[in-house]
Amino acid sequence: MFTKITIWLLSASIVLTVLAACQQEEPGAEQAVKPGAEVTTSKSVAAVTPDAATEALNAWLDERYEEALQFSPMRLTVMGRKDLYDQIDDVSEQAARDQAAWRVKTVEQLREQFDYDALSNIGKESFDLWVFQAEEAIRGLEFMRQAYLFGELGGPEDWFPTFLINFHKVDNEADMRAYIERIGGVSRAMEQVLELAKLRAADGMRPPRFAYEAAIGRAAKVVTGLPFNGDAGSPLLDDAKGKIQSLVTSGTVDEDTARELLAQVGQRLTGQFQPAYTAFIDFLKADIVNADEQPRGVSALRNGEAYYNNQLRIFTTLPMTADDVHRLGLSEVKRIKTEMAVIKDEVNFDGDMAAFFDFIRTDPRFYYSNTDEGREAYLQDTREFLSEIDGKLPDFFGTLPKADLVVKRVEAFREVDGGAQHYMPATPDGTRPGVYYVHMSDMSAYSKTDMETTAYHEGSPGHHMQVSIAQELTDVPVFRTQADFSVYSEGWALYSEKLAREMGQFKDPYRDFGRLTAEMWRAIRLVVDTGLHAKGWTQEQAEQFFYDNSAIPESAVHSEVRRYLTTPGQAVSYKVGMLKIQELRARAEATLGDRFDIRGFHDVVLGGGALPLPLLETRVDNWIAVQQG
Repeated sequence: MFTKITIWLLSASIVLTVLAACQQEEPGAEQAVKPGAEVTTSKSVAAVTPDAATEALNAWLDERYEEALQFSPMRLTVMGRKDLYDQIDDVSEQAARDQAAWRVKTVEQLREQFDYDALSNIGKESFDLWVFQAEEAIRGLEFMRQAYLFGELGGPEDWFPTFLINFHKVDNEADMRAYIERIGGVSRAMEQVLELAKLRAADGMRPPRFAYEAAIGRAAKVVTGLPFNGDAGSPLLDDAKGKIQSLVTSGTVDEDTARELLAQVGQRLTGQFQPAYTAFIDFLKADIVNADEQPRGVSALRNGEAYYNNQLRIFTTLPMTADDVHRLGLSEVKRIKTEMAVIKDEVNFDGDMAAFFDFIRTDPRFYYSNTDEGREAYLQDTREFLSEIDGKLPDFFGTLPKADLVVKRVEAFREVDGGAQHYMPATPDGTRPGVYYVHMSDMSAYSKTDMETTAYHEGSPGHHMQVSIAQELTDVPVFRTQADFSVYSEGWALYSEKLAREMGQFKDPYRDFGRLTAEMWRAIRLVVDTGLHAKGWTQEQAEQFFYDNSAIPESAVHSEVRRYLTTPGQAVSYKVGMLKIQELRARAEATLGDRFDIRGFHDVVLGGGALPLPLLETRVDNWIAVQQG
């Protein structure tokens, strides 16, 4: 996610590095809250029982969250709602400050109106989570200009068209006219992005040169082709044509109206959209000479050490230092290598581990052909793995997701050679399925040994299951159904890879080695991310550590290290989260003995939505206490 979708789902907001927690809905919103507006409040409630107090808290939090959603029309759309359907988010610095100030006010009101001790355990959990998210947003303001606007895997320049193409559903003429208005809104937002880029450049906060090159390339693809230049189509025009034609086919609009709508699309694209993107591209081309050709970690930048420490806090939700993370990574690399050696011996490979890595990395038998046939084979095999494990889920989970999952290739304009596969969530009502996206421009980046693991990580029992169950919860405040913490969501997805083996998958030893490769990948991240950003490692050192300790293909390693360089701290969340979930499960098994129920454990981990690790630990401990009687 995001990263991954957990990182890029709300890229327009994430570029501000604050308010990533402000997400989701309660049906029926009508009145938008203006930035800086006073927070409306309910009457103080003197509840006599924990359940009654919690019910009152939930109602209050739902009101506040509905207010929060009005700051993000794009988030409303992602959630399947159509209010503010013609608007694009305000991504200015001032908007970030206004929203953070609003969050502060809500915390003040929360503490004034509710007696924490009077709440049930789940009520205390909701209280703590709301406060945690607000405090995280406020801390982020200090480092707002230090976060990179664009990186290896994307930025606002590709997120905005991705949003219009994948999330703006057109069911009628009004929806299409809202789409057209949003093209203009994207133009305004990209002007704000350009201003953010200039402010950060003035402060010396530039991503490495390769990030500039990638952003220029992505932006150029968006404004290449009709109606901008040439004879070929362009992503947004092609999308608009398809959506307008569907209205004609369904009889919703006539041909004359369709031509009018398409003409308006073209006018907005050439009159507003293209100039905004051209200005963005021109600035990047002019400023790229000031960016580091040899990438450096963020500790080399002004206030970089403090910024990276904050990134680690955000992405682990724990007070871990860079040294803590680095040592943990080295320990995990050593452990996993021992398990890899067992499989090497099982398949009777004649050679040392380095030779085995090279064999897995280079032997053609482990790769699909770089053709349309090879790509389709990859997608079909992935679907078969997911179908097989779906039949086993009821033995390990009491609660199953209702939303469907589809597997598809990433759109061409944002595809990256060796880019990380990722997941985009379904709508809470299931009208739009969850999507597992695969970058397929370079099939040599994806080994057959790894792809079964990735299917379970992105699909079920990984991201799709976790996110869908969270969105479908009905016994918690709405904001909790949309909360996201990388350490939780990625930790769960990595835990799911090993769980899938427990469920009887990975029958082929080479694919089981791929599972260990994926776990090693995440362990290496602990070492490499901290090496780059806290210990002065070069890109070449980071890549070599990958080659020395894994069978990950070269193109994937190259893309991954560039990803870490431009999203500092995020990559450490996977292994930290997995280890915490494993720790909590081991604690529950040891404490409960024969009374331990794997279905109950998984339901309690997933049943509260995404949580910071300290709150997840408290939740599991409370569940253990209940099971003990």
